[in-house]
Amino acid sequence: MYKKTMAGLLAAGVAFSFQGAMAQGPAQAPNVQSSSAFDNKVIKKISADNMYSTVAKLSQQPREAGTPGELTGAQYIKSQFEKYGYETELQPFPFYETKAENVSGSLTVNRQSYTYTPHVFSGSYSSEVTGQILYVGKALAGSVPDEVKGKIALIERGDIPFFEKIQNVLNKGAIGVIMFNSIEGTNQFGQASYGQNIPAVAITKGEGLALVEKLKTETLTSTIKVSGSGYVEKTSYNVIAKLKPHKNKDNGQVVMVGAHHDSVRGGPGANDDASGVSAVLELARVMANMPTDTELRFVTFGAEEKGLLGSYHYAGTLSDQEADRIVAHFQMDMIGSKDAGGDNPAGGLIMYTIDGKKNLVTDLGASAGARTAAAEVIPYGKLGRSDHQPFHELGIPAALFIHSPVEEWYHTPADTIDKIDKNKLQETAEIVGASVYQIARPDTPALDHARVAPGPVDYDFENRPVQ
Repeated sequence: MYKKTMAGLLAAGVAFSFQGAMAQGPAQAPNVQSSSAFDNKVIKKISADNMYSTVAKLSQQPREAGTPGELTGAQYIKSQFEKYGYETELQPFPFYETKAENVSGSLTVNRQSYTYTPHVFSGSYSSEVTGQILYVGKALAGSVPDEVKGKIALIERGDIPFFEKIQNVLNKGAIGVIMFNSIEGTNQFGQASYGQNIPAVAITKGEGLALVEKLKTETLTSTIKVSGSGYVEKTSYNVIAKLKPHKNKDNGQVVMVGAHHDSVRGGPGANDDASGVSAVLELARVMANMPTDTELRFVTFGAEEKGLLGSYHYAGTLSDQEADRIVAHFQMDMIGSKDAGGDNPAGGLIMYTIDGKKNLVTDLGASAGARTAAAEVIPYGKLGRSDHQPFHELGIPAALFIHSPVEEWYHTPADTIDKIDKNKLQETAEIVGASVYQIARPDTPALDHARVAPGPVDYDFENRPVQ
C-alpha cells in the first residue's frame, strides 16, 4: 500500500496548504488576514454551549461497550449526524468479553500468597501455571527477550494496549503474565483478547516495583491460578457519517475526524470521551453546508476502552484503494477537562503520533493553534493507546488531540459533566476544525496563490507523561 509520507503527499498535490506559500518566496508571503478569514468560516460558527450540551446528554449514563447505554449513545450520535444531512451508518461488530461472575485468581511468589485477590484480566485464560518470573519492562514489540519462554512475564503498564503486551510475550513463549499498574492504589485494569490462552493477573504499582527490585538480587518463582474464566459475545457499534463534495468539485480525497463514544464500566465518561464526541458532532454541524472538494467523514468508535476494537474493525473494512483516499485522520479524546488544581492540574493540549514524528495532521494542527483561540503553538509527542493507531498502520497521517497528563478522575465515576471546561472544548474544536478546512476547502491543496495560505510554524516534540 502507498504510504502517505510528507514527500508523497506533496508529490500527489495533497500536502498541507502552506507549502504553496513557501514555494512562492518573499514576494508571495502568506496573508495572515486571508488565512484568518478562511478559519473564521469554521471557528466563528463553533459553539462551546452546543458541545457542552452534547457532553451532558451522553454522560447521563455509562456507555460501556456492549451495553444498552452504549447503544443509546450511538443512536443519539447517529440521529444528530442525520439531522445535519450526512449519509450515516450504524456499524455493528462483535467482541468477546470475560464472564463477570464466578471468576477468580490467585498469585504466589516464592510460595508466599498475596494477601489480596489480584485482578484477573478481562478475557484471561483459566489455567494454573508455575514458573520463574522475568521482568520484561513494558513488553513493547521487539523488546521482549527470548529468555521469557517457559517463564512468567512481569510487565509494566504503559505506552501500548494491554492485549498487545500480552500477545508480545505470548509470541515469545511465556506461560503466564503478571502486570503492574503505572498509577498508585489500584490493580483494577487490563484486558486480554479473545483467544490469548495465557493466565494473566494484575497487581498494584507498589507490588510490581517491589518485585522488580527483588529480581535484581534473587530468583523468584510464581504460581498463577485463574479459574472460572470464559467468554460471552457482545456487540459494539461504530457510527459513520459521510458528506461527499459536489460532483464537479470532487478530488477523490477523504479527511476523517474521530472520537470514541464508549466509556469504562460504571463511568459516565463526560471527558473520556463524550468531550471528543461533542467536538466531532459540532464540526459536522458547522461543515455540513460548506463548499468542499474533499469528502468529510466523521466517525465515533465503539469499544475503544476494550482495546481500540471499534477503530481496528473499521480500519479492517477499508480496501487498499479506500484507505489510500484518506489523506488525514484527526482523533480527539479527553479534550474538555477542567483544571483540578493542587498537585494534579489538568494537562495542556498535545498532538500525539504513533511514531513520535510530525505529519500532515500535526503540521496543520500546530499552524491552526497559532491562529485560533488557543493562540499558541501546540506541541507533539509519541503515544499510542487511542484510535489514531489503526490509521497510522494503514499509512494514513494521523494524530491524537488530547490534554495530558490526564486528570485525577480519569476512568472513575467522578468523570462527570461538572468537570468540563467549555473553553477547552472550544479551543480544540477550533484547532481541528481550522485544520480540516485547510484540506477540504476547494482552493486547497493547489495553492499556487500563496495569499490564501497560512504560514508554517515551528513546533517541538514534548515528552509529556501520560497515565
